[in-house]
Amino acid sequence: MPVVSMSKKEFDRLEVLLGVQSGRLRVVDACELLGLKRRQVFRLLAGLKHGGAASLVSKRRGRPSNNRLPEAYRDLALSLVRERYADFGPTLAAEKLAEVHGCTISRETLRGWMIAAGLWIDRRHRLPAPHQPSRRRDCFGELVQIDGSEHAWFEDRAEKCTLLAFVDDATSRLMHLRFVASESAFDYFHPTGRGHRRPAGAQCRAGDHRRLGRSGRLALCRIFYGQHPQPAHAPGLCPGLQPVLRLVRAARPHTCRDPAA
Repeated sequence: MPVVSMSKKEFDRLEVLLGVQSGRLRVVDACELLGLKRRQVFRLLAGLKHGGAASLVSKRRGRPSNNRLPEAYRDLALSLVRERYADFGPTLAAEKLAEVHGCTISRETLRGWMIAAGLWIDRRHRLPAPHQPSRRRDCFGELVQIDGSEHAWFEDRAEKCTLLAFVDDATSRLMHLRFVASESAFDYFHPTGRGHRRPAGAQCRAGDHRRLGRSGRLALCRIFYGQHPQPAHAPGLCPGLQPVLRLVRAARPHTCRDPAA
């Protein structure tokens, strides 16, 4: 039995016509559902009776369009793109072809030509960039992930505030939770100084004040402690401990995975 490829409109038309054939629908009802005249409905019924469902498929399917550009025009545009605009996208290449060479082509038509010629890869077929997942640490307390979330935690009973969460990477244990007015370095230093009096190489990651998971808006904050005098501009830190911050802009949000995963 041959397989017939039909569009949704053609399939809906087939269901209505089968209803008329079985007596479940009247011809008047079929005319209203299909938006056709009685003569057209009877013509479709006759074709369905003799040719089956394939008679409802458009005869123009698979045939070239009557408004397509000549092959010579296509070859000229692709040759110009290969020679001068090989590293251009379809949109910019179409603009340059129209401005410099007087070759007017829509960007979508040029996109299809470039994909067929192997000059462009559409977004669906591009290989994703490889990113290695970060491995969990082996020991409790070796790595603590820090993030702040601004939200109306107390609804209308208080102003918006930020919740700072400290999560252990090895065990996913909540180490510390703290509500602060805004996310700042000193708010991070305060619980860090209270909870880790003698850390040996503790590392912490902190998200920015917007939202964890937004591309390009994530900062990694690694806090390394050493035996140095306390700075004058950071009175909230532990005496005798000096943190050195290394802020790194992350290109994508998956550089910090979910601690609960």
